[in-house]
Amino acid sequence: MDKLLRSAALGIAFAAVAFVSLAQQPAPPAVTTPGQPAGAPPNTPVAPPIPPTWAQGRSAEQEALNLAPHPPGMTALPENEIPLKTLKVPKGFEVTLWASGMPNARSMVFGPKGTLFVGTRFPGNVYAVVDKGGKREVKTIGKGLYRSNGVAFKNGALYVAELSRIIRSPSTHASIMRLDPERKVMENVVLGVRNSVGMDFHPVTKQLWFTNNGRDWVNDDLPNDTLHRVTAKGQHFGFPYCHQGDLLDPEFGKGRSCSEFAPPAAKLGPHVAALGMRFYTGSSFPAEYKNNIFIAEHGSWNRTKKTGYNVSRAVVDSSGKVVKVEPFVTGWLQDGDKFWGRPADVQVMRDGSLLVSDDVAGAIFRVAYKK
Repeated sequence: MDKLLRSAALGIAFAAVAFVSLAQQPAPPAVTTPGQPAGAPPNTPVAPPIPPTWAQGRSAEQEALNLAPHPPGMTALPENEIPLKTLKVPKGFEVTLWASGMPNARSMVFGPKGTLFVGTRFPGNVYAVVDKGGKREVKTIGKGLYRSNGVAFKNGALYVAELSRIIRSPSTHASIMRLDPERKVMENVVLGVRNSVGMDFHPVTKQLWFTNNGRDWVNDDLPNDTLHRVTAKGQHFGFPYCHQGDLLDPEFGKGRSCSEFAPPAAKLGPHVAALGMRFYTGSSFPAEYKNNIFIAEHGSWNRTKKTGYNVSRAVVDSSGKVVKVEPFVTGWLQDGDKFWGRPADVQVMRDGSLLVSDDVAGAIFRVAYKK
């Protein structure tokens, strides 16, 4: 019995020594696996990489087939490279090319005036297709969007559905808008404006004045570019129904009258391309120039005899009436047909002189008055 007890005690002692010996040995190195999350306990199993959404749900056999989505169309085929004749339809039908030049064109919706709006998935563009006398013209009206595939039109506004938001955009063409950045409100001020580049507020009345480029292709002498004054919110200045205040459009003016619309403050001449404008608020020019309007006329491109290519002066009386329009700076157009520059904008300097930018000469000119 004593021998048995001594043997048991020795066994326990040896077991204790062995346990201590094992406890004092250094731990085995942790097994690390590439891709293991940072800070995870050693030997944590690593989850397989998440496949792209289009590959999720494939079996091993299907994965081995190497099937994948086709690359998206990020460019548009040139019109002359579209193999239209390969499209087949039943007898009595035909396929024609209606519009092109829209990379990744997808969802479509018509606006109430016949404009087709087209969304895209990958480029982030939104296109508008406008019919110009039987020929479609494509304009990019939205850029930098994310998966802007869905488009809808309701109550004068275009809705574009991106991946995680919907954007509402009023139809803002042919109008002058007002934006309140603090309240984040944008609203129409006036309508019927074809192409306004320059605008300024009268120094005394604070009314908005602006230039407007008339339509093309009536004839050499019609219509005039115009100068306008805003006297009330919501005024309509005629486009596309009436031009220069007294010329009905041969197509869109049918059944309309120019008396429906606000007339221009002044006619500036046919196709002169009136761009930037400013009221003269300086004091270095003679007194009769105070609060006059200087207008940069970029010059005609669609008139057989060129016109414009100068800076004009519009004299406005105390009642807001334009009493005369006359050339102020000339000489960009030589011999009636050749030009070396095209004025684009005007700006009044602090010293009262006038700056004129020229986008052909790539220069800015200064006009000063010397007593």
